[in-house]
Amino acid sequence: MTQEFPAEDIDPLAVGAWILGTGGGGNPYLAQLNLKKLYAAGKTCRIIAPEDLNDDDPVAVVSKMGAPLVGQERLVDPAHLARALQLMEETIGRKFAAVMSIEIGGGNALSPFLAAALLDIPVVDADAMGRAYPEAQMTSFAIGDLKMYPLTMVDCRANEAIVAKAASWKWMERVSRSVCTELGSTSATCKAPRTGAEVKEWGVLHTVTKATRLGRAVLDARRTHSDPVKAILDLEGGQRLFTGKVVDVDRTTTGGFLRGQARIAGLDGDRDRELVLEFQNEWIVALCDGDPIAMTPDLICLLDSENGEAIGTETVRYGQRVTAIALPAPEILRGAKGLEHVGPRAFGYDFDFKSVFAQ
Repeated sequence: MTQEFPAEDIDPLAVGAWILGTGGGGNPYLAQLNLKKLYAAGKTCRIIAPEDLNDDDPVAVVSKMGAPLVGQERLVDPAHLARALQLMEETIGRKFAAVMSIEIGGGNALSPFLAAALLDIPVVDADAMGRAYPEAQMTSFAIGDLKMYPLTMVDCRANEAIVAKAASWKWMERVSRSVCTELGSTSATCKAPRTGAEVKEWGVLHTVTKATRLGRAVLDARRTHSDPVKAILDLEGGQRLFTGKVVDVDRTTTGGFLRGQARIAGLDGDRDRELVLEFQNEWIVALCDGDPIAMTPDLICLLDSENGEAIGTETVRYGQRVTAIALPAPEILRGAKGLEHVGPRAFGYDFDFKSVFAQ
C-alpha cells in the first residue's frame, strides 16, 4: 500500500535530511528545487512502508556520487538518476517495484524522489545508513554482507558505465570511485539491486518519515521564534557538543572526496576552548582542545546557532556562528560488525569508538 507524498513535505524532508547528512550527502537545496519543479509540472511521488514490500520485489537504490563541492557546480539532472535506474533494469532484465536512497542524509535523501517522479514508482521509507557516509562499504547492506554488484553510473555528458562485478564492497568502492573521478567527481548511480526481503532485514527503516518529522520540528521552531537547535535535541535525544564561531576551514577535493577540517573558537560557555571537526565528505571526528569528544558512527551535526540550518562540509565558512551537536546512530552501525565498517578506525584513526551516549 502506498501513500501520496504531499508537496508540503518537500521542505521538511530537505531540512531534516540536511541535518542527518552530518555535513555530507550534498546540499539538498538544488534537489529540493528540482522536486518542486516536477510537482509544479504535475508529477507526484508515493511512499511505501518497507513492511508493505513483497519479499521478492526488486528495489532500486539510487544516489548521486562524488565530492559535495563539485555537486554544487555541476548539477545532476533528475533525468540522470532516472536513466541510471533504467540502465540497471536493462542490465538485470527486470522492472523495479520501488526505489530507495542509499543514504537519508543530505541531497541524496531526495534522489529517489526525483527518479520516482519521472518513472512513477513508489519511494521506500528507508535507506541504508540512517545518515550519510562517503564510501560503498559503509552501508547496512555491506554490514549484512549482501551482494554489491552490479552498479550503473550516468553523467551529464551521456556517458554510461556498468560495474558488472566486484570482488568485495571495498573493490566496488575503488572501481566505481575511479570511474566517478574520471567523470568529474560527480555522477548519478544505481547501486546493486535489493529485494524487499533484504530491505526489510538490512535497511535502516522509516528514515524518510524521520527526516520529514525532524525538518518539520525545525520549521515550526522558526515560525514560533523558539530555539530550533533545542527542538532537534529534544526530538532526537541528542546532545550539544560545542557553541562557537568558525575561524578557519581547510578543505580540498581529492580522489572524488572532500577532505579537511574546520576550526571553531568557543563562545559563551565554551569560551577559551577550540573545537576541530575533521571530515571526509561528512563530519567524522570532533576534537575539543585536541581530545576526541564525538566520533563516527554517532552523528556529528554542525548547525547555524540561530536558525538550526545544517552546515555542510562544502558550505562551512569563516565567521559562521555555529553549534555542534551529536545524535544517536542507528543500532546496526554501533554493533561490532558495524564499527568495522564505519567506526573511527575505518577512517584511519588510531582509537576505538566511544559514544557520546554511553552510560
